[in-house]
Amino acid sequence: MPTNSTDLQQQINAASKAATQKNVPTGVMQLKHLMGSDVIKQKFNDVLKDSAPQFMSSIINLVNSNQSLQDVDQTSVISSALVAATLNLPIDQNLGYAWVVPFKDWKRDNQKFGQFQLGYKGYIQLALRTGQYKHINAEPVYEGEIKNWDRFTETFDRGEKTSDKVVGYLGYFELVNGFSKTVYWSKEDIEAHRIKFSKARDKAALTGVWKDNYDAMATKTVIRNLLSKWGILSVEMQKAAVSDEQPMTLNGDNEPEAAIRDVTEFPEVIETKE
Repeated sequence: MPTNSTDLQQQINAASKAATQKNVPTGVMQLKHLMGSDVIKQKFNDVLKDSAPQFMSSIINLVNSNQSLQDVDQTSVISSALVAATLNLPIDQNLGYAWVVPFKDWKRDNQKFGQFQLGYKGYIQLALRTGQYKHINAEPVYEGEIKNWDRFTETFDRGEKTSDKVVGYLGYFELVNGFSKTVYWSKEDIEAHRIKFSKARDKAALTGVWKDNYDAMATKTVIRNLLSKWGILSVEMQKAAVSDEQPMTLNGDNEPEAAIRDVTEFPEVIETKE
């Protein structure tokens, strides 16, 4: 039974050798071997109880269907999935609540890891669980739909959609106590934010999930900003916000731990292969 990171690494080495002999994708073999350990099983059982086996199967299915995730450190995949498990959010990419995203750290010899990433649906789901939100929504805004946006009064004139061109993103919530907040980010605002916090060497380039799911990531940016600044944050939501987009590994006690804590050190994202 693995009790520390050395034991886990020994399992990975053994799994890699077995994978080579059996011509099985190395990442999948590593993951299955690790997921079969008593320590990992117990960790997910502690968090998810009866639903642990199903969730663990979804992790294997996720890696099995994504070539990019097969090339990363599988302990980081497990720790990222464990964060989603503690938030009781599925990691099915089609649902959009949470993802495990592959990336490589070009400052650390291009080592590849899995990264936990919360979707905008995940933020909304966690907000609804607090019971404090009467209404909450975030949506792309198409050309013609919003006119005369006033950021001071948070008011605007409603118009009719004139094209399929997305010009911005709007977020809104109303609490059960009557407090409400509306924010609007233009496409230019989103781009400035994306470039400022880009993890890639070429900050202006669209890579990873921004390239594949731009509207979803932009919507998430708005809803995360809206909730973190003006919403009611449960302990669960605070944990989600801290963990979101943080590279994860397992420490010596097999607990999730950020591999890189300084946001200025974020690595280059691998473009997901469909």
